[in-house]
Amino acid sequence: MGMQKNPALGHLRESSLKPTPPLAETLRRLDQLTRDRGLTLADVLNPEDLAAETALPEQHVRLMLKGGRVPEDTVNERTCTRLKVVAAAHMAHTRTRLSELVADMHLRLGISEYWARQICEGKKVPNIELLHGLVEYFEIEAGEPFFTNSADKALNRALLPILQRFEPDDDPLDAMLARHGVVQTDLRLHGALNAEQRRLLMGVLYSVLSPEGDTKQ
Repeated sequence: MGMQKNPALGHLRESSLKPTPPLAETLRRLDQLTRDRGLTLADVLNPEDLAAETALPEQHVRLMLKGGRVPEDTVNERTCTRLKVVAAAHMAHTRTRLSELVADMHLRLGISEYWARQICEGKKVPNIELLHGLVEYFEIEAGEPFFTNSADKALNRALLPILQRFEPDDDPLDAMLARHGVVQTDLRLHGALNAEQRRLLMGVLYSVLSPEGDTKQ
């Protein structure tokens, strides 16, 4: 049985080498940027799609998008739960039965059909080597963390590419700050500004800074 890539199985790429902001900060920035465009988070975030992409319960996704906290779980619990979701999504996508998936995992991963079934049903925790094999088998580009990350980190990973679409790399304010040696912008204070405030700040900077980067006398 040939494997087919399923875009709903968490094929998430690292967005950048920059430090990853926490979920609350990502949501705050998304909220501000969407408001600047006359939108709301509900206009750009689909809880059902995010749940499918992260293998998280949709009710948990909705709760976290509102700033709530979901029940804590262990690494073993979340790994088993997400493997069950991924296996079910794979079967739905490839239109295969559990017995066929189990048989294929037995052949390709070298595990018994009993173990393969237990994993697909979320009843057994794979060891590190097998988890790595399952990541490759199900083509999970996010790697092992897709199964082991806490719920907030898993959702945050899915939101970062969306945030990037609203935060272009060629931000003129970032470029001006960097040109004048202001490179430590981790706090991103200007990220809390609306479009009009950003335009005013740009005007002030242009009035006191020369194009070459020297402060006007």
